[in-house]
Amino acid sequence: QVQLVESGGGLVQPGGSLRLSCAASGTVFSITAMGWYRQAPGKERELVAVQTSGGRTNYADSVKGRFTISTDNAKNTVYLQMNSLKPEDTAVYYCNLIQAASFSFWGQGTQVTVSS
Repeated sequence: QVQLVESGGGLVQPGGSLRLSCAASGTVFSITAMGWYRQAPGKERELVAVQTSGGRTNYADSVKGRFTISTDNAKNTVYLQMNSLKPEDTAVYYCNLIQAASFSFWGQGTQVTVSS
């Protein structure tokens, strides 16, 4: 089993920045990809950003140019640097890990609130 623990969420003013972290522990091997999703109240969970083991990245159009995903393979950790935050970025952010192209694991989520 793989456990994912997120941190770094909180309350920030519009235009501000936050950095989310997600550390994987347990039986971690053959990571295919790690990424971030978010779910706002009343909406479906959506992809924010993902990075494959080969270094390829994919971003939601709404965050391109503002968010940056990165990984530390030695620490099995994925980060999401979020700049120029907007109220519409308010959501619970979930970390996701794909293992061996077959198994999907989720973190418990961290709240990000963008408000003045």
